[in-house]
Amino acid sequence: MDVCLSSEQRPKHLVEGPSSPDGWLEAEEEKTLQKDGASGPSGDFNKIESSLHSLQKFVPTNYASYTQENYLFAGKEIVMQESIESYGAVVWPGAMALCQYLEKHTEELNLQDAKIIEIGAGPGLVSTVASILGAQVTATDMPDVLGNLQYNLLKNTLNCTTHLPEVRELVWGEGLEQNFPKSTFYYDYILASDVVYHHYFLDKLLTTMEYLCQPGTVLLWANKFRFSADYEFLEKFKQVFDTTFLAEFPESTVKIFKGTRKWD
Repeated sequence: MDVCLSSEQRPKHLVEGPSSPDGWLEAEEEKTLQKDGASGPSGDFNKIESSLHSLQKFVPTNYASYTQENYLFAGKEIVMQESIESYGAVVWPGAMALCQYLEKHTEELNLQDAKIIEIGAGPGLVSTVASILGAQVTATDMPDVLGNLQYNLLKNTLNCTTHLPEVRELVWGEGLEQNFPKSTFYYDYILASDVVYHHYFLDKLLTTMEYLCQPGTVLLWANKFRFSADYEFLEKFKQVFDTTFLAEFPESTVKIFKGTRKWD
């Protein structure tokens, strides 16, 4: 079993918990300089520094309590910082199921260097696993979730993934063309897990899913089916996407679907 960064290797800020983005960056830059030395190639350092700065934009929400939860996917020990004080700071069953599906079908999905966006990324388990499997990942969620999301992604992907993931704000149904113009952004896969539950933004969620799809984009959606509203959303989903049922996890009542947008 591999661990991306052991407690000895991780910067102090990453081991102890949330700190300021500047604190994380300073620790990482100092460690990189110590490793490479002053005479090392500056290009590699500049690339790492640039990637870190692009990832570190948000400060974790100051919840009263965080827990460290351990997961094992893709041969790696993954540690997620979670808090029950927010729906967006907890790993839900759909995320677990989607991670299992990704690691089992990595070659079939051709995830190496694939461009992936996750919507409703939460604490970031799915995005972390996709990154470890070689994908270029953009993890998105609501503003208050992004600090903890980027903290988990950096802690679990730095120095052990080909591509450092990116964290971006995405409010469903808002500013899509402005923030994700189709001329600039193309994704091979859209990942979504447990984004459908009892909330009032299901129509905006479907609009967002539809918008982010371009010809060739595949949407993988995993969800724990709890209420009639979940099945009602599925019916609307099928009107927009050619839908294939991929897998079911009876113990958690999670179903996984593949969708490709209908182009009439």
